[in-house]
Amino acid sequence: MTVTRWIVIHVPSWLLLVGLVVGVAGGTAAVQAWVRHRFPSLMRGEQNEVATFLFPVVAVVYGFLVGFIVLALWGQVNTADQTTRTEGAMTVQLARGLDVFGKEEGARIRQGLLAYGRAAEAEWYGAAAGRTAPEAEQALDRLHSVYGTIRPRNDTQRAFLASSLSSLREMSRARTERLLEARTNIGPPPPLWMAVLLTSGLILGFSVVFGSERALIHYGMVGAVSVLVASNLFLVTELSYPFLGEFSTSPEPLRAVIQVLSSPR
Repeated sequence: MTVTRWIVIHVPSWLLLVGLVVGVAGGTAAVQAWVRHRFPSLMRGEQNEVATFLFPVVAVVYGFLVGFIVLALWGQVNTADQTTRTEGAMTVQLARGLDVFGKEEGARIRQGLLAYGRAAEAEWYGAAAGRTAPEAEQALDRLHSVYGTIRPRNDTQRAFLASSLSSLREMSRARTERLLEARTNIGPPPPLWMAVLLTSGLILGFSVVFGSERALIHYGMVGAVSVLVASNLFLVTELSYPFLGEFSTSPEPLRAVIQVLSSPR
């Protein structure tokens, strides 16, 4: 959803959590005050028998649905993090065998790896939103060309070249997977969002109509349920995009590549 993407990008996570808690709790408390004033008979609790029967059913469905969504979204974040780590690790692995090919060829490989690392980091936030930069693609193509021109002169170089080509394929595959994941992992579809909001509304509704003559206890119960619902909405929103927001994976593995290649030898 475009709205949730904008929120994840532009709203700090702490502010989003506070806003949801205040909004949900405040809105529910206002509805509760109106219900208690408009329907004073509810305070006697004559409807509690029905509410006591239905509330656990709704709560179980709500907990299962939200738990399933949060677990699935967290799995997407972990997968994205592993993909990025693989891309960075393979690039660092390529940098470890530069000296084997000689000073001139090693310098060309270093330059190509460094150019790719910088281009991949520069395009990170654009790629996280589904946009790729031609500079990164061109740097990767040049890196493939550099390895294609290497002519091994001994068994050691042949072994390192075969290992490097394998690492280069793994790095390219990880990059492709990262771009595809960023483009396709866009959080729960609208129907699932509707289900989350509907069950959240049912949970809050049942807590409001649950009768209690002691207003303080009733408001406290509704407030606790409101915080629970707001926290769940916060988690679903923040985990919807594996490459966006404060809970997402980061470009640190690519920055590590630049650090390794930029360090003095």
